[in-house]
Amino acid sequence: MAAMVSGLLGGLALGTATSVMAQAQPVMPEPSRVVNLSASSFTEVPQDWLTLTLNTTREAGDPASVQNDLKVAIESALRVVRESEQGDALQVRTGQFGLHPRYGTQGRIVGWRGTTELVLEGRDFERITRAAGRVQSLAMAQVGFSLSRQARQRLESDVQAQAIERFRTRAAEVTRAFGYREFELREVSISSADEGQPMMRAPVMAMEMGAAASDAPVPVQPGKTSVGITVSGSIQMR
Repeated sequence: MAAMVSGLLGGLALGTATSVMAQAQPVMPEPSRVVNLSASSFTEVPQDWLTLTLNTTREAGDPASVQNDLKVAIESALRVVRESEQGDALQVRTGQFGLHPRYGTQGRIVGWRGTTELVLEGRDFERITRAAGRVQSLAMAQVGFSLSRQARQRLESDVQAQAIERFRTRAAEVTRAFGYREFELREVSISSADEGQPMMRAPVMAMEMGAAASDAPVPVQPGKTSVGITVSGSIQMR
């Protein structure tokens, strides 16, 4: 009986102590004089990177013949364009390669079809299109313009600085408008307005080079790319 009383008293004392500790914890006041705001900066610049895709399709009764025809076509094209390859001016790489059966009306394989691609890309539009114009074994399939990685990084750095300055200016204006003298930055986030957007591609009519192949560059016209940075966050006025 004495042990039970002692245990109950001990538990009561512990509960009382815990309650006192809980009451002694300071209650954080709700933040006041906090304002959320954002500022953005955008700029539009000419696209400086060209991606030109050449491809061809071959058909035959067996897959080995199709694969061999595609191999001959891509090797012939590589020999031509590698003469013009030069750093960022013109880069050459192979693209997609596909080989699949063709089925007849009764569901049986009646032949094979395959495709292969060669991609030319770089800053020198004339060099790229001139090289593409000399290829006889592939047809021009697609032209795409974009902003090079170096140009985008340089541009985003400038636009980001402008967006941050606009955020600071707006924060100062809002602080004065509410009758306070200064502000303190609480949190901030920076995002790119065109992040994740795919490169725009303009399809062109496929044309067999053949006898028409020459050193004359294929006419192309780049567009413009818009790069934007948004700075969002909250400030505390004081």
